[in-house]
Amino acid sequence: MTAAIAPSVADTIAANRATGRGSLIGYLPIGFPDLQTSIDAAVALAENGVDALELGLPYSDPVMDGLAIQKATETALAGGFRVRDVFTAVEAVRARVDIPVLVMTYWNPVLQFGVDRFADALRDAGGAGLITPDITPDSAVEWITTSDRTGLDRIFLAAPSSTDARLATTVAASRGFVYAVSTMGVTGARQTVDDAARTLVARLREAGTANVCVGIGISSGTQVAEVLGYADGAIVGAALVTALAEGGVSGVAAKAAELASGTSATGK
Repeated sequence: MTAAIAPSVADTIAANRATGRGSLIGYLPIGFPDLQTSIDAAVALAENGVDALELGLPYSDPVMDGLAIQKATETALAGGFRVRDVFTAVEAVRARVDIPVLVMTYWNPVLQFGVDRFADALRDAGGAGLITPDITPDSAVEWITTSDRTGLDRIFLAAPSSTDARLATTVAASRGFVYAVSTMGVTGARQTVDDAARTLVARLREAGTANVCVGIGISSGTQVAEVLGYADGAIVGAALVTALAEGGVSGVAAKAAELASGTSATGK
C-alpha cells in the first residue's frame, strides 16, 4: 500500500523561510540500536522540532562517517539489518509524523538491490528521496533518470574543494537541496563550525542553488543558529546518534529540542 505523499523538502524549507526561520534536518541510522527503537527515535526527532529526517542505511564500509555513526551502523548490521528494513522504517515513521523522510545511503546497496526497485519501494513507503554521498552527478545517470520517473528528490554533496564547474553541475542535478559539507574528511560533531562552510554556501548561491543545507560537525543549538544565519538548513547527525546511544529515545528527544532552539534565532 502506498503511503500518503509527504511535504517535499523544498516546500518545507520554503515554508520555514517565509516565517523567518531556518530548517533543521536530523540524521539517525536505521536499525540502531534495533529497528523499532530507531523508528521511535526518528519520530521523537520530528516531535521535538526537527523539520526533515535523514535516515541512514547501515553499510559495511562507511568511509565518510565518523566514529559515533560507524559504531551505530556496526550495531545495526550485527543486529541483522537488511536493506528492506529501510522501507519498513520509512513507512512506519511516515505513518506517525508528516514531515519529509530522506534516506542517506552509499550507492552500492542501492545498486545491488536494483535502482528502479529501490526507488519504487522508497516512493511507495512515503520517502522523499535520497542523499547519495559517494556518487557525483556525472556518474549518476541511472539514478537521475529513475528519480525523474518516481519524483524522488536527489541530493548531492558539495565540498569546499569543488571547482566552480563542479558546483554548477551539482546544483543543476540536485533536487530538494544541495548538501554542503562544511569540512573535508569524515562526519562528526565538533565545537566550532568551520568558516569554509560559509564560503561554500556563497559559492553555491552564485551557482544558482535555491536551497543549500550545511552538515557535518553541528552539535548545538547555538551552532544551528550560526549556520542558519547563512544557509537554509542545518543537518545534525553525530550529536543525535550519540544522544540516542547514551540516553535512549528520551535522550535523543531532548537533544533534538535543544538543537531546534537554534532554528528561530537565525537573525533572518
